[in-house]
Amino acid sequence: MKKALIFGTDGFVGRYMAEELFENGYEVYGTGRHGGQQGFDYEGWYVCDLTDSDNVKNIIAEVNPTHIVNLAAQSNVGISWKIPKRTLDANVCGPINILEAINQCEADCSILMIGSSEEYDNCDHALNEKDLLKASNPYGISKVTLECFCELYRKRYGMKIHFVRSFNHTGIGQTDNFVIPSWCKQVADITNSGHAGEMHVGNLEIKRDFSNVKDIVSAYRLILESDEFDIVYNVGSGKGESLRDILSYIISLSDQEIKVEIDKKLIRPVENPVIYCDNTLLREKLGWRPRYDIYTTAKEIYEYYLNERKQT
Repeated sequence: MKKALIFGTDGFVGRYMAEELFENGYEVYGTGRHGGQQGFDYEGWYVCDLTDSDNVKNIIAEVNPTHIVNLAAQSNVGISWKIPKRTLDANVCGPINILEAINQCEADCSILMIGSSEEYDNCDHALNEKDLLKASNPYGISKVTLECFCELYRKRYGMKIHFVRSFNHTGIGQTDNFVIPSWCKQVADITNSGHAGEMHVGNLEIKRDFSNVKDIVSAYRLILESDEFDIVYNVGSGKGESLRDILSYIISLSDQEIKVEIDKKLIRPVENPVIYCDNTLLREKLGWRPRYDIYTTAKEIYEYYLNERKQT
């Protein structure tokens, strides 16, 4: 029986990952920083602080999983500038505790660790897996560091560690600290107000690769199930979408007049102008294909906020 243990199941991607694995025949065990996870209807739930090595080791020993996915992270680039040390603790030291525990327990399992497009150097073309890694923010640096440790543990201990560099993904349930949910929430609030309004945005002169979270977890499962552990995959739509175009589309969903104000506080100190991926390797090796585009996804998020506000 395939038995999956997900660290960070209480985060945005975690519940989607749990559903993806469950629907594909896994027993699913989840962890989070708090107990009594509401709505987690799978095999078991564990309270876990990844910085507590004994806590991590005890959970792995008890579950004895065949597959482990680590989704526990500080995943906001903007916030990483404010808390760089905590970002490193969450994104490097915590995952190292998982790897150490697996090694000490002599667990025979396939492991998935998550990196980021923010690991790459600036460029104006579709990023492929051979492009230069040169992170320009604390979050990206933490993911480059994690990738180095994964390679080290893979070579030193023969561990079955998969690593991916994920590009932006969103969906219902992502907090409005992230750009697409923030815009959808603001526009939905103005729509529900019944009169014209003003919204605040950051830098619109950039292009990003956005995917629906359901497509992302589908790719994660395929990678987790593959037998080649030394391949790093880009996971993303393969399209660079203009933030200005996405914003215009979200605003068009409303029947109210909306004024857009640029808020300098929302502009990052260092911003790559274009980030999108070449996902050829993932498509050709594992047959993955995205099912959703960012505009359909944005409409789903907008309608979620629109209905949520109407019901309160």
